[in-house]
Amino acid sequence: MAKKILVIDDEADVRTFLTAVLRKNGYETVTADNGRDALEVLRQERPDLITLDLMMPNKSGTDFYRQVSRDEELSKIPVIVVSGTPGRHLAVKDPVAVFDKPIDPIDFINAVWEGLGEE
Repeated sequence: MAKKILVIDDEADVRTFLTAVLRKNGYETVTADNGRDALEVLRQERPDLITLDLMMPNKSGTDFYRQVSRDEELSKIPVIVVSGTPGRHLAVKDPVAVFDKPIDPIDFINAVWEGLGEE
């Protein structure tokens, strides 16, 4: 069964790009375009990994992460930060990786493998 990855980003083109890279590499994807909707998707879908933009409407990625990190089960899901926000490396405790936009697909998929323990 394919691992499931939640892609959270308010930019449709970024969601489309990341989803395409992930699907090409055999992953199932679910998406959300803001932190509020992402919480709902996260609880319903229980992904194996999250890619997270930080600056979004209707609950920022930082607020989303703070809420998730207080949940014992959800806080164990690895997170890759994908954001152009200054200080992005400080927004998530122990992220698998931190990427600025635009993203190199090879570096990105390598980080996904690392996050899922598939190196």
